[in-house]
Amino acid sequence: METEIIHSEARLRQAMLRSDLNVLDELLAPDLIFTNHLGQVMTKQDDLAAHRSGTLHIESLTPSEQTIQFVGEVAIVSARVRIWGTYAGVTSDTDLRFTRVWAKITASAAWQAIAAHSSIVM
Repeated sequence: METEIIHSEARLRQAMLRSDLNVLDELLAPDLIFTNHLGQVMTKQDDLAAHRSGTLHIESLTPSEQTIQFVGEVAIVSARVRIWGTYAGVTSDTDLRFTRVWAKITASAAWQAIAAHSSIVM
């Protein structure tokens, strides 16, 4: 299971970097709850819309740490990532820590992120 989560995290980073809506749609659960580093709660549709519209454009995404913990059939990932890009026209180079919760929504489904949170690393 750990290899699957490592692969899912890598696919998610690449999809974010490329604004690949198909892969993002596959990896994000329909009822995703994402609290960003500004305290805003976003849904899967909010995230996809930001990529689709170009409001969010990631130039580089560099992971530096990652830990994975399993609780039953759920994986909790803590990852530190430096992200450089723009959001709503504002350039940002930010060191963030993400916590993501991955689960299989159905027995035959792939892993999907069901919840996520990001914080700025000071």
